[in-house]
Amino acid sequence: MSTVVTNIRIDKELKAQATELFNDLGLTLSQAFTVFLKQAVLHHGLPFAVTRPPSKELLEAIKEGEQLAHDPNAKTYATPQELWDELGLSKS
Repeated sequence: MSTVVTNIRIDKELKAQATELFNDLGLTLSQAFTVFLKQAVLHHGLPFAVTRPPSKELLEAIKEGEQLAHDPNAKTYATPQELWDELGLSKS
């Protein structure tokens, strides 16, 4: 297998953190990149999910929902019709 020298630009602190992590795993930074690239080729894309972190609004809504779920005084409905009636959205 022939190899080529490749230059990449990354944040200095990120490189230091990654190098320490990979050294703890018994890998050089070059070996870790090779593993990443082989997995990317195998998966025909990134070998992990790339997602956007949840928004502040979503996190607040989740927290509010959890609080309501544990609040014994929170209004509940036995059927969707009860909710629609209270909201004035009764089905005809």
